[in-house]
Amino acid sequence: MTDGFLSKAYSTREADGVRRLYDDWAATYEAEISENGYATPGRCAAALAQYVTDKAAPVLDFGCGTGLSGLALKLAGFETIDGVDVSPDMLDRAREKNIYRTLTAIDADDDLPAAPGQYNAIAAIGVIGASAAPASSIDDLMHALDPGGFFVLSLNDHALADRIYEAKLCEWIDCGAAHLLFRENGPHLPGINMNANVYVIEKA
Repeated sequence: MTDGFLSKAYSTREADGVRRLYDDWAATYEAEISENGYATPGRCAAALAQYVTDKAAPVLDFGCGTGLSGLALKLAGFETIDGVDVSPDMLDRAREKNIYRTLTAIDADDDLPAAPGQYNAIAAIGVIGASAAPASSIDDLMHALDPGGFFVLSLNDHALADRIYEAKLCEWIDCGAAHLLFRENGPHLPGINMNANVYVIEKA
């Protein structure tokens, strides 16, 4: 690990601590993770783009941070992107990119600010796992989709080491409430030898 904020990112647990970490990290976040080859946004956006035919329809970027995930979605052809995040300082950086239709600050315990059916596609890129969004976020995001909606997410090596995250995803797939369309392991932060699984699932 580096000596920057990245070294703290997988050890902070409580919600207030996570928000403070990302607020403090906002100014240097992109430089630090880019230095380590952050590959997951591009991987997720490309995977989602394979299945969503109407790229003008709104996409929710959950845990959008400074907007790297939204930028990847934009480059993959998605035209209307809304972002939500717990860190107001991260959202300020995202706003500077001028790629989001809306950006909304949320508290970790808030309900998702999305009515069922509002989005046909939801992205949770590099956001679910240790020191980030809990496994229960998968339920919240899936409930916000109508049948036929698509959900792309990533789980890095830390999240995969804790079976609760992939198990929550499998609950939806194993009972037939969702269909697994895509799963691929690949680079997440190659600079620190970390990989991630990327998944695309369709709500039944």
